[in-house]
Amino acid sequence: MHPTVDKVTRRIIQRSQDSRQDYLDRMTALKRQSPQREVLSCGNLAHGFAACQPADKDTLKLMSKANLGIVTAYNDMLSAHQPYERFPDIIREAAHGMGSVAQVAGGTPAMCDGVTQGQPGMELSLFSRDVIAMSTAVALSHNMFDAVALLGICDKIVPGLLIGALSFGHLPAVLIPAGPMPSGLPNKEKQRIRQLYAEGKVGKDELLEAESQSYHSPGTCTFYGTANSNQLLVEVMGLHLPGAAFVNPGTPLRDALTRAATEQVIRLSQPNGGELGLADMVDEKSIVNALVALLVTGGSTNHTIHWIAIARAAGILVDWNDYAELSSAVPSMTRIYPNGQADVNAFHQAGGTPFLIRELLDAGYLHNDVQTLVGHGLERYTRMPEQDNGKLVWKPAVTSSGNPGVLSSAREPFAPDGGLRVLAGNLGRGVIKVSAVAPEHHRVEAEAVVFDDQNQLAVAFEAGELDRDCVVVVRFQGPKANGMPELHKLTPYLGVLQDRGFHVALVTDGRMSGASGKVPAAIHVYPEALDGGLLAKVRNGDRICLDAANGTLTVDVTEQELAERTPARADLAACHTGLGRELFGWMRRAASSPEEGASFFWNHNA
Repeated sequence: MHPTVDKVTRRIIQRSQDSRQDYLDRMTALKRQSPQREVLSCGNLAHGFAACQPADKDTLKLMSKANLGIVTAYNDMLSAHQPYERFPDIIREAAHGMGSVAQVAGGTPAMCDGVTQGQPGMELSLFSRDVIAMSTAVALSHNMFDAVALLGICDKIVPGLLIGALSFGHLPAVLIPAGPMPSGLPNKEKQRIRQLYAEGKVGKDELLEAESQSYHSPGTCTFYGTANSNQLLVEVMGLHLPGAAFVNPGTPLRDALTRAATEQVIRLSQPNGGELGLADMVDEKSIVNALVALLVTGGSTNHTIHWIAIARAAGILVDWNDYAELSSAVPSMTRIYPNGQADVNAFHQAGGTPFLIRELLDAGYLHNDVQTLVGHGLERYTRMPEQDNGKLVWKPAVTSSGNPGVLSSAREPFAPDGGLRVLAGNLGRGVIKVSAVAPEHHRVEAEAVVFDDQNQLAVAFEAGELDRDCVVVVRFQGPKANGMPELHKLTPYLGVLQDRGFHVALVTDGRMSGASGKVPAAIHVYPEALDGGLLAKVRNGDRICLDAANGTLTVDVTEQELAERTPARADLAACHTGLGRELFGWMRRAASSPEEGASFFWNHNA
């Protein structure tokens, strides 16, 4: 193992010793009661299979046969999730072929951040993750199931499904992806049209046409944002079938992988002699593997929040220092938009996740000694699936990248580090992803222009008030203020300013989309402005320095003056009304810091 990866892993194991053991003890107690149907009364069991076909009822009366619980995040609003409409039938058929049964245990909400980006609904986005976790737990609480199939892809859905399923970690579980849509309008061209629209050089019709050519069919958006980061990380954790993440939907290979995933998780169930559950697969080493994969691919900054929450659900304590130390040691091996111009389809065609895993294993950056869906050892994930005369087979990953401009070897990476930095200073603590930021923009020092709402920035831009070097501060965007929305709407405006030759940066207690790109952005800054953070004391004209190279975020104001300043006040009425936001008030009040997963589940101070 690389010494830094080994060091961080050991530190996490030591830090998590008590909480991890407590979690494993709870899972062991649950496992002793399996299969759960055995403890149900006759009335309970009759309700559980009342809607089943007669053959399935007969099977479920036998405690020696497995019942697979499907938790689905299907809806028609997410292009990535629309293919899931037909997955339950495929899964049921495959389960029947194993002499087992599959039932849809429940559904979860699934918000499309693309639809809500820049809209009030985005303020529900982050907390929907914990609602999804609770929905997953409600679905599995029927105690009818011996294994779990999780159908989800996008931003908060996969973290929510995993958090919920880990509370039933005594059961084996598989995440079944649906795959990315075919490539449409190149991402660079889409971004160009967005910037032209921000400048008023093209109209809404041209913008809508470009967006429609980019997001054009069922499947995941093809840029490397949070959704596709989810898929890559889950595969590196061994919770998918090998090579399954980026196979397009509606293809014979995709359907074959769905059937095979069903069969494999049923094989792992206790009625079929299996002994391992999700709790055994998600351990400290698999979490570190996920973090390494995130960093070497320049994945979504949202996962500096979500994977901390997933780890905590398994009793594992991770913090931003772990990310930063790993990032300093692992190479950057991909150029997928926004870190490059290619999309995830090009990444998959170049060798994809199996090639990446083999390279990282050989270089000592990933732990091989982990439990996976297909057995012990991550080396099993260095194979790519394909169909041979209608039969699903796995073949070794390509020996060299099919496109070195998209996917490099570990020996000749694009950069020697992973491109994520932790920032700290008198403005608080935050993170920045520099893998898509040109080196000359890694340090920006300029006067602050302060906004309390992201929509105010567009007005200032159009008025020409931002045509200068500046550090844009957008505050009162943290979890307690308004749910920590993504601020991707700001990207075209800031990108235009950078293209005009200005040195610009963003500082916020909110989030950016997983597709955040070329503009340096200090995000997730905490304490947030509403919760005593010094962002609330920043004024227009204060000189702020964002220095990614040295990991600092400071305002050039004396400690005494900062102490004497009266903090700005948020418009709390706007934070608590509209589009159901009042229903989430208790979540906002109880939310932990971003470095603790921005969750109310583990905030012991709430």
